[in-house]
Amino acid sequence: MPNASPEGSIALLIDADNAPSSKIDFIISELATYGVVNIRKAYGNWTKRGLEGWINVLHEYAIAPTQCFDLIKGKNATDMALLIDAMDILYTRQVNTFGLVSSDCDFTPLVCRLREDGKQVIGFGRQNSPAPFVLACSHFIYLDEEPNDKTPPKRRRESSVSSLQQNTKLMNTLRTAVKEAADDDGWAALGPVGAHISNQGPFSHRTYGFPKLSDMFEAIDLFEVQKDRQAGPGSVRVRLKK
Repeated sequence: MPNASPEGSIALLIDADNAPSSKIDFIISELATYGVVNIRKAYGNWTKRGLEGWINVLHEYAIAPTQCFDLIKGKNATDMALLIDAMDILYTRQVNTFGLVSSDCDFTPLVCRLREDGKQVIGFGRQNSPAPFVLACSHFIYLDEEPNDKTPPKRRRESSVSSLQQNTKLMNTLRTAVKEAADDDGWAALGPVGAHISNQGPFSHRTYGFPKLSDMFEAIDLFEVQKDRQAGPGSVRVRLKK
């Protein structure tokens, strides 16, 4: 049974002008791993044809639309309306997690403010989302595929592994997380390792095409992964290869 307590309550705020409607099912599914999405709002000028995709999914996913007319040609108040609602929710609702769907760097100060209050912010956006926005989030999940969508899954994953291993900062984070949680034999339970990684920045193994964190560690040659049968079914341990 999903957790309906305040700690598991989520507010989903969608910048419809800067987000693909085709990914709404994925977004809802991802947020379901953090709790219950009780508040669902989308912002945009709904008189524009460009938002037809979002209009078609609003009712299906119980998303409340907020109309933001253009104040001048090509400029509406979407960002400000979303920001005001986010602050209202912060102060008047018992919400622990915010799901923010956008690729707009203007929301970076909002994310920082929410996190200052101890809130978790799960960002969703495109691959070209500005780094300050991505790094400000507790976790950030990319909504578009890698440049070559037609690449077979196996080849795409190989590319992801290569990308991972070339990311010096990330590899150092993974090594440090394993070392910090390791026992005398060098083995570390995957749960504490994942928590340590999350505390360092907005990382999601799904971004690299791995459904589980253990899958990602298994794919990287620097680590050993094994089932810890003594700790119970499904338990996983990881350590640096010697």
